[in-house]
Amino acid sequence: MEQRLTFVTLAVRDLARTRAFYVDGLGWEPELDVPGEVLMVPVGERLVLSLWDRAAFEAEVGEPAQSGPGVVPITLAHNVAHPRDVDAVLEEARRAGAEVGEAVARDWGGYTGYFADPDGFRWEVAWNPGPIGVRVVPDTDTTARP
Repeated sequence: MEQRLTFVTLAVRDLARTRAFYVDGLGWEPELDVPGEVLMVPVGERLVLSLWDRAAFEAEVGEPAQSGPGVVPITLAHNVAHPRDVDAVLEEARRAGAEVGEAVARDWGGYTGYFADPDGFRWEVAWNPGPIGVRVVPDTDTTARP
């Protein structure tokens, strides 16, 4: 098997609400939009975020192991080139209706904050001045400070 990821699929409770958040709120462009079933958004050169109606997901894949209160045990990340971009993206998510935490300078030298989409999936917005940050965002400013 080749070392690559092509789809990230998230099962969502209310696809219309999720669509409103990602498409109307954040301005993302879907590649496939089947109301009540699935919304697919290209998020990288060869990577698609698939937002799938939870009932349809469960019918095909099975019932999730964890249901109930708390944080979903997965995060998605959106890296940016400069610390100020972290705050700008978090503000955009806030305007779209996300639950947003404040960004903080991290011990490892980066600057990150989190927001939650309508289903509680946490997105990390990160400026990472290290080699992995430059790998995912080649124009990262490695000299900036939060």
